[in-house]
Amino acid sequence: MPQNEHIELFQKRYGFRMDYQERQRKKKAREHKLQSKMAQKLIGIKGKIFAKKRYSEKVQLKRTIKAHEEKKTRKKEDGKVPEGAMPAYLLDRENTSQAKLLSSMVKQKRKEKAGKWDVPLPKVRAQSEAEVFRVLKTGKSRRKGWKRLVTKVCFVGEGFTRKPPKYERFVRPMALRFKKAHVTHPELKATFCLPIVGVKKNPSSPMYTSLGVITKGTIIEVNVSELGLVTQGGKVVWGKYAQVTNNPENDGCINAILLV
Repeated sequence: MPQNEHIELFQKRYGFRMDYQERQRKKKAREHKLQSKMAQKLIGIKGKIFAKKRYSEKVQLKRTIKAHEEKKTRKKEDGKVPEGAMPAYLLDRENTSQAKLLSSMVKQKRKEKAGKWDVPLPKVRAQSEAEVFRVLKTGKSRRKGWKRLVTKVCFVGEGFTRKPPKYERFVRPMALRFKKAHVTHPELKATFCLPIVGVKKNPSSPMYTSLGVITKGTIIEVNVSELGLVTQGGKVVWGKYAQVTNNPENDGCINAILLV
């Protein structure tokens, strides 16, 4: 029997045809089995990374579900006390109103997913790879040219450890690694020296984002806990985004404007 003919016979006999959407749905329904298998098999550092990723996904899912459950809630109105006498049967009745609630965190996530921010510099000049990287010649006779030296300011995390020089493809010099930025609050009209948490998005290239390269127009995350900002619920805000407004490699410092 020729290849795939048995499938056609099966479809003719039972009048059944599995389309693309159906296959995708079934594949998605089986995903949890693969996740479970990986969770059991992976050990060591890979297991830890996988467990951390799954944990963050579950937490996010629970928060989203909770936020949507709270969408419609009955809320007590703290309105003014009406003037004049009130009947006895209305004294213990509280005025309630239907309030639509959606967690600010979910809104923020949606905004991030869309990749849209109201930024001070909406358009910036794209940085080519020739500007950002310099080819490093290696090997006994200096013929190999697979290494790249980053020539722009970059950010690496607290626990960053370099790979052995033999295997390191992108070299980020110590002199160009920055940990703090001068962030200006547009409403307070004041500038603060705040620690950088991470690089959210470099408009020139996703590769620059993953390497932590900071150029003009880059969206960085800064620690604003010392500013004393709080949410509507009274929680302290510790991380906020800011856009870099200068060329750090020329000025020797990072100047940014907080996105409020």
